[in-house]
This record gives sequence, C-alpha cells and structure tokens, in this order.
Amino acid sequence: MNAESDERNRVAEQAPPASATGESDREERELGSRAPGFIKASKALHLSWQVGVFVVGLGVVIAGVLMLVLPGPGWLVIFAGMAIWATEFVWAQLVLRWTKRKVTEAAQRALDPKVRRRNIILTTVGLVIVAVLVGIYVWKFGITMPWKISE
Repeated sequence: MNAESDERNRVAEQAPPASATGESDREERELGSRAPGFIKASKALHLSWQVGVFVVGLGVVIAGVLMLVLPGPGWLVIFAGMAIWATEFVWAQLVLRWTKRKVTEAAQRALDPKVRRRNIILTTVGLVIVAVLVGIYVWKFGITMPWKISE
C-alpha cells in the first residue's frame, strides 16, 4: 500500500515547479497521506488510520449514491467522500485532480461565445417544438381538470 505512495511521491518530487507548468501551488501538493506525523510514525496506527478514513469515506460515498435516487445533493456528497479518501489515498487524489481539470475545461468550453450561442439556439428550438406539441394535444383533446368544479 505504501510502495505505490512512495513511487508517486518520487514522481511528484521530480515534476517541474508550478510556475513552469502553469498549475497553481494548491494542485501541486505532494501525493500521499496527509495524516499527522505521530500517526505516520507507527505503522499499525497509520494502517488503522487508513482503514478509518476508508470506512468514513465509503459511508459518505454510499450516502451520495443513495441521494442520486433519493432527495439530496448526490454528486456533491460523492465528491465529498472522494475528498475524504483523498486525504489518505493517492488514487483518490489523482481522481480528484482529473475531475477538477475536466470540470474546469467544461466550464471554459461552456463560456465560449460560439458554444453559448449554439446552446441558446438549440434550447429555443426545443422549447418551440415542445410548445407546438402541447398546443396540438390541447387542441385535439382539450384540458380536463382532475376535479369537478361544476358540482
């Protein structure tokens, strides 16, 4: 479990500084455990810490998955669980970095004037089609209220 973290830490140390790659200092944090030093000092304590972080993160992720079908902010809670895992596990840190990069790219694409114009046009055309279909339905079948007002 730690061999992978050690290898990735060495790769992260060899990476160019943030100013050369254009990434912020916050993203360039070292990969690996962010547990306090006294916990890292004892292998048994560090392993139990990792198990605890995994269990708490798993509970939050499961709650988020349940919120996808139940009321609640499902994706937000899933990402919170991933952030909990990222405090201890390199794979979760890499997933969060990838996710942040993709969300940033999508936001930049969405703000592109050509893309915005296209999206507005497609939305308008879709709303016109739905309005025409609703109008045809109401013209053909009328509006019937589920309650009887005349009685």
